[in-house]
Amino acid sequence: MIKSTNNIVVVGGGSAGWMTAALMIKFFPEKKITLVESPNIPTMGVGESTLGRIKNYCAMLEIDEKDFMSFTDASYKMSIKFTDFYEKDGGYFHYPFGNPYLDNDEDMRNWMFKKAMYPETDVKDFVNSYFPHAALFEKNKFSLNQDKKFKNYNPVTDVAYHFDAVKFGLWLKERYCLPRGVNHILGTIDTITQTDKGIEFLNLDTGEHISADLFIDCSGFRSLLLGSALQVPFKSYADILPNNKAWACQVPYIDKSKELEPFTNCTALGNGWCWNTPLWSRIGTGYVYSDQFTSDKDALKEFKDYLCSDKMAIPRTPEQLENLTFRQVPFRVGIHEQTFVKNVVAIGLSAGFIEPLESNGLFSVHEFLFMLLKTMLRGPITQWDRDVYNTTVSSMFRDFAYFVALHYALSNRTDTEYWRNNNTREYSPDMPQLKPSTAISFNDLHNRKMFTETPDPKAGITYVSVGMNYPYLDIVGQKWHEGQENTDYKIKFKDILAKMEFNKKQWQQAAETAPSLYEYLRDNIYE
Repeated sequence: MIKSTNNIVVVGGGSAGWMTAALMIKFFPEKKITLVESPNIPTMGVGESTLGRIKNYCAMLEIDEKDFMSFTDASYKMSIKFTDFYEKDGGYFHYPFGNPYLDNDEDMRNWMFKKAMYPETDVKDFVNSYFPHAALFEKNKFSLNQDKKFKNYNPVTDVAYHFDAVKFGLWLKERYCLPRGVNHILGTIDTITQTDKGIEFLNLDTGEHISADLFIDCSGFRSLLLGSALQVPFKSYADILPNNKAWACQVPYIDKSKELEPFTNCTALGNGWCWNTPLWSRIGTGYVYSDQFTSDKDALKEFKDYLCSDKMAIPRTPEQLENLTFRQVPFRVGIHEQTFVKNVVAIGLSAGFIEPLESNGLFSVHEFLFMLLKTMLRGPITQWDRDVYNTTVSSMFRDFAYFVALHYALSNRTDTEYWRNNNTREYSPDMPQLKPSTAISFNDLHNRKMFTETPDPKAGITYVSVGMNYPYLDIVGQKWHEGQENTDYKIKFKDILAKMEFNKKQWQQAAETAPSLYEYLRDNIYE
């Protein structure tokens, strides 16, 4: 049992470390909160693209959005765009944030019937039919929706951020943590003294010996406390997530009004995929790949070819690439078997990492922190509390990893050995059984359980599966629909399709009058 957590030490700076320190000082201002980081180890700077629940974290800290955004070079993000994942040069689909607008409790299977009746219907029409703000992000527009023209769209909850992750850590440090009393120590850990209860002292190269009731490991992939000191085994997910390296760089804008998009664009290439994360002053971009199928040199060439291709909003020239700095980032995918052991809990990369697809880098940070906060607010921490924490975050991580794997499993690409391997690998041996009524993880697709269910409008799997031409509607349901001879039903369904088209036109017209994302940010954040 950890009887008291009055003395808390966070190991490691960067976004994970300062996010942790900020949440601790917000909810436990009476406790001693210390952050120790080495001046000799640069921060990773991952996680420039976030998911919607980052808003929950910012709200809990009562962060001033304008100050935070202008400091971190931030922009708004309304969706994730996936290009060429289903087939090479096969187009794109969106996974939008927020909930769909279902007119009069409309069943989302109506679009599935539409697709069955009209197979030529583009898969991106699914999102356009149910998400009013799709009309905005398809045109690089933004709106606070104060006139409610985009029904069911709430910019407070349905929008995330693109921001500079290094600057985010600095903002939390300078504008939040230090003014509230977080103790900041610069020093490199030389040795770690342990007892049967966990870590007793961190011995720094400065000669200091740092003790704590609770140590929070935010030391990145090094996992100095949980992995190196406590030797907690690491469970790899490389069997279903093939990528293990990335090339990254920052690209200046040529035409910001055109290239500043309100979504992260993920484009599948021959041996992985590229991300484009538009910040206010530049684009963060990179190529995630597997060195099992290509060399680092060839991957870099493939990345540069992408930057010079029409997959970019504005292609760069080879001469323009000469001024860019390309940084290689190796990583491992998986999670430690336990992330809360004795008096050590790991947050961020030190706990585990799923590859960057679906913008999960900072997602696991704030979600694990929410669970840790819940654990700590109970009082003294027992082994039961640790077990509940470990089970919860491991399950959360596992389900997200399976969801990311879904993007590869459903691909029909066979143009390279990389994609052919994804089409032949086993994805499901250790996947847990879920209730037939749920449709929230990869396992539902594998077991075909969801085909008889109404698509869950809150489940990301809905938009990814439809976008990859893997609809919920089974052949029995399709034939039932096609065989209906009831005139009233036929008329009703035609009315439903007509209403879909009417709604889309209304939303598109409203989007025409909205400012571009560039204009909105220029006038309201970066004025």
